[in-house]
Amino acid sequence: MIDHVSIQCSDLAASARFYDAVLAVLGAKRMFDSPEAIGYGTDMPTFWIGPHNTGTGFRESHLAFTAPTREAVDAFFGTALQHDAEVLYRPREFPEYHRSYYAAFVRDPDGNNVEAVCHTAGG
Repeated sequence: MIDHVSIQCSDLAASARFYDAVLAVLGAKRMFDSPEAIGYGTDMPTFWIGPHNTGTGFRESHLAFTAPTREAVDAFFGTALQHDAEVLYRPREFPEYHRSYYAAFVRDPDGNNVEAVCHTAGG
């Protein structure tokens, strides 16, 4: 249903370093790069960041990225911590969403709630 998502960043370079690292452990990579926008994806860019140039103030966004395994969620979390991300929720199951929902939540450099989630049952 969603073709792509784009967010504005107060410090594009800091956000690019954060997303380069945390998305790499989920299997995505930087696929487009210009001063106006950076696009990430696996086959084509589906997540975009750019400089904050419209609107005023900050409105928190929630971004959930699919992780192929629970280990990838753990790697996302560890990588985010290496980039000084604020911890919202450490990796764990969230049965209130569904029995196999395993996720971690952090804040990106702009304060957005960023999640990696695996929907596969653990062993």
